[in-house]
Amino acid sequence: MKKWFWVSLIVIVLDQLTKHIATENLVLFRPVEIMPLFNLTLMHNTGAAFSFLSDQGGWQRWFFTVIAIGVSVALVIWIIKLEKGERLQALSLAMILGGAIGNVIDRVRFGYVVDFLDFYWGDAHFPAFNIADSAISVGAVLLILTSFFGSEGKPDSSKSSSDS
Repeated sequence: MKKWFWVSLIVIVLDQLTKHIATENLVLFRPVEIMPLFNLTLMHNTGAAFSFLSDQGGWQRWFFTVIAIGVSVALVIWIIKLEKGERLQALSLAMILGGAIGNVIDRVRFGYVVDFLDFYWGDAHFPAFNIADSAISVGAVLLILTSFFGSEGKPDSSKSSSDS
């Protein structure tokens, strides 16, 4: 199952590369319209998802860093312990791992996470995000699906109605 760490590495590299490009080419908080409903807007998120706790005094930087490192260690152990046939679960965990590490790199280097993908409807903007956040979200959805359908995308026959 160690081959799945390549997925994590690809997520990390794509995340850091796109954040570098965004930082070098965008001005903080100045949107660049790409198409209706989507801008590139450089933002610095000192909090967690949806800027949770971003208005705090700075302690959250290390708090979220420690949590992400702990979760990353748990994900590595989980991936290593997976059976060969659990490909979808391995993919989902590897994506979450890559995203977590991508954002930890930002927190350690800058004290904030670089976000730049800005979707909106009218004046309502979804919180800006990045490739790492996308990988975490897609990985989480895949992980939920594997809990219902198993790693092969078929209903998990190991769970019977008496298990509930």
